[in-house]
Amino acid sequence: MEKNPGSGETSLGDRGSKPPGELFVVATPIGNMGDITLRAIECLKSVDGVICEDSRVTGGLMHRLGIKKPLTPYHDHNAETVRPRLLARLLAGERLALVSDAGTPLVSDPGCKLVQAALGHEIGVTALPGPSALLAALVLSGLPSDRFLFAGFLPSKQGQRKEVIAELSSVPATLIFYEAPHRTAEALSDLAEVLGDRSASVCRELTKLYEEIRRGHLKELALHYTQSGAPKGEVVLVIAPPDKVSSDLNDLENLLRTALETLSVRDAAETVAKASGRPRREVYNQALALAAEKKKR
Repeated sequence: MEKNPGSGETSLGDRGSKPPGELFVVATPIGNMGDITLRAIECLKSVDGVICEDSRVTGGLMHRLGIKKPLTPYHDHNAETVRPRLLARLLAGERLALVSDAGTPLVSDPGCKLVQAALGHEIGVTALPGPSALLAALVLSGLPSDRFLFAGFLPSKQGQRKEVIAELSSVPATLIFYEAPHRTAEALSDLAEVLGDRSASVCRELTKLYEEIRRGHLKELALHYTQSGAPKGEVVLVIAPPDKVSSDLNDLENLLRTALETLSVRDAAETVAKASGRPRREVYNQALALAAEKKKR
């Protein structure tokens, strides 16, 4: 096979008359084995091999399903080395299934790069939808589900974690994070500090025997896990979108700060009042307060 210079990936090269294989992205249970789909079972039976995160985890699943297929571990630590080999197999005509340890692949795992590479080499990719922890948590949280943002795992270091939370603070959508059990209390405290005391939900062990959904406000949830200790099992945090009034006030303040860089208090207030549609007196009073705050610095 030829190599695509500088990419580290196998190129299409001369693959003869044989058409490429196909990559199947297969969702697997996040806890309850009853959630495996009939289509997923048929696919796992028919493919030439299965690409997985941990062969021990997927091996257990395959054993329970009574399916024997060669397993190829593919994870963050070996992806750069293994991906070209997988592409070569697909280009040679093999049909491979990609699974994660639990749930839908590509969500917080390295499968995304493999799919991108396959598509770049004109290899067919088919998704077999199924279990997903983030969607299950959203449904069970009781929070708005018409617009949401999944942001993966929060950083483990507090400073970086707060920066990420601040970046997402004005997003007008329900926020969803995965979190490590031992960092749950710290994460909830930082979320409360940066976002304010929003409604939230902590979902753990979804679809399993000890599934628990704890709903409340960020501060009380942080206090609960600080006092009771880290929750057991996999954790998903769901946080309500910003209150519209609070969001509007934040937007107003930002507009005023920008306007006051070049305009007088009166002109800044008049300009922002027209742009925002808010009462001129309210905007003028806010502009006075910001101007006074600026002088104190």
